[in-house]
Amino acid sequence: MTSLHKIRAYLYDNVLTKDNSNDYIARTISERSLNIKQICEIAVTRGGADISASAMEYTIELFLKEMAYQLCDGYSINTGYFTAATKIRGVFTSPTETFDNKRHSILFQFNQGEKLRVQIQNIEVDILGMADATCSISQITDINSGSINHLLTPNRNLKIQGTKIKIVGDNPANGISFVNVATNERTKASTNDIAVNKPSELIIITPELASGMYQLQVTTQYTANSILLKSPRTIIFNKYLTVQ
Repeated sequence: MTSLHKIRAYLYDNVLTKDNSNDYIARTISERSLNIKQICEIAVTRGGADISASAMEYTIELFLKEMAYQLCDGYSINTGYFTAATKIRGVFTSPTETFDNKRHSILFQFNQGEKLRVQIQNIEVDILGMADATCSISQITDINSGSINHLLTPNRNLKIQGTKIKIVGDNPANGISFVNVATNERTKASTNDIAVNKPSELIIITPELASGMYQLQVTTQYTANSILLKSPRTIIFNKYLTVQ
């Protein structure tokens, strides 16, 4: 059976387990990130939608705005393609304890729905072999929300895992940066806010960031031996991260 879709992926050493020599993970190659406007335009040109892209975009924005409002009131959402619900994180130490922003947090949890799940059978996966993993970022965990490769919480801990990501060298470009996807504005994490600085793991305090989507970049002169790179190299995480 001919597949309708194809995704490509490279294999990387799995730095999250001890048996790295025989353990690999596949990471998809993201062709690009599509926003609502672009998806609506494609729906008209490729999918033959019978309304204009601008009308579709306007309607979707209205729907998402109302969906967010209802989520904030504690309603669960089921679109068929995804489900969403409001969750509370944190431990309550007694039956009479109230919500405390310092110890508890609210997040929105999204999961795939049945209409999206059935599309998996139409996807062909093309493994392109081992990636050139001289340096890479494999996973980013927002400690406050527990979100993996998705959310950022300003002024809270962020764990970055990968290969050869230790920040070393005197070049002023070195460090961890968050680039706003919409404005291209770069915000750099303070060196004082780097709590753990290892070749396979960084733990930092996320800077004060406005709501939006960000690309995380690690710039360093680190090598596996004691000789630093003459010029810094930048490792870019291949997924966008969101500040709500």
